[in-house]
Amino acid sequence: MLSAESAAVIRATLPAVAGALDEITTRFYGAMFRDRPELLDGMFNRGNQASGAQRRALAGSIAGFATALLEDPDTRPDTLLDRIAHKHAAVGVTDDQYTIVHKYLFGAIAEVLGDAVTAEVAAAWDEVYWLMAGALIGREARLYQDAGVEPGKVWRQWTVVERRTETPDVVSFLLRPADGRPAPRARAGQYVSVRVRMADGVHQLRQYSLSGDPGGDLRRITVKRVAGTAGTPDGEVSGLLHEQVREGDELTLSAPFGDVFLDEPADAGTPVTLVSAGIGGTPMTGILAHLEALGSTRPVLVLHADRSPPTTPCAPTPAHSSSGCRTRAPCSGTSVPARRNPTPAKA
Repeated sequence: MLSAESAAVIRATLPAVAGALDEITTRFYGAMFRDRPELLDGMFNRGNQASGAQRRALAGSIAGFATALLEDPDTRPDTLLDRIAHKHAAVGVTDDQYTIVHKYLFGAIAEVLGDAVTAEVAAAWDEVYWLMAGALIGREARLYQDAGVEPGKVWRQWTVVERRTETPDVVSFLLRPADGRPAPRARAGQYVSVRVRMADGVHQLRQYSLSGDPGGDLRRITVKRVAGTAGTPDGEVSGLLHEQVREGDELTLSAPFGDVFLDEPADAGTPVTLVSAGIGGTPMTGILAHLEALGSTRPVLVLHADRSPPTTPCAPTPAHSSSGCRTRAPCSGTSVPARRNPTPAKA
């Protein structure tokens, strides 16, 4: 809970802080990576840094959390942070790293706002930060426990047993644990981080949805090659996976995380509605494949909009059929039994 004293200060200073967050986060990342370059090796994605996506995400989370505290000072808005906690767990964030972030973030705030950051203002925003950090630390600890891994130690080697070209810019990889032990528990719709070593020796990672049934010892991911636009580079990880990874190679994957997954209630007749677009259809194919594996009779409605060129699949899976795919463009998709698949709807 946010104290009444701090709430008054945050309310008075939030407009100024929010207005300066872009500059604050720019200076924050610049200073932190200057002093701690190892954080760019397998923790932060260089593409997101170059595009500003990481900076905007941090600024938005801080402003959103502070606003929620003001609206209800007696309640900590933990649910707002659930998606962030899953992403943090998927890259192995640990408790001590929040202290590092605190140091450089508050240094950047003082640098940008100058004399406006009085002791009272600093104390109030410090309270906000540690409320936010505490919520994330607690949630991430539970996620690590549920995944059966130690905090930060989420990585495991997997062997590529099949590589499948879905379209010119989309490939799928079927993977098996390289150590022969059972695959970790996963929920249909979740994702894993893939960590690869680039040509310059720096590790980079990306998250990819599980695009097949996660119920067995095999895992399937589907990767669209990311083409850069004006001012942003090509996707490093997707490019390497497309160009270099073949059957028999090994990939480093995290345990599965993600707060959007198939809920399996006791009422097996509960309808399922899946809505996606473009390569965002991959988690939906994982959900459909899982329902198939269960022999589920739950009614399923799939709405998929393909905003990409027709070569991009709406729902790539090992079994190619268009009967489960609802899109303007041709695609390869999951075959859904007619008893569970209403008349195709155009998206």
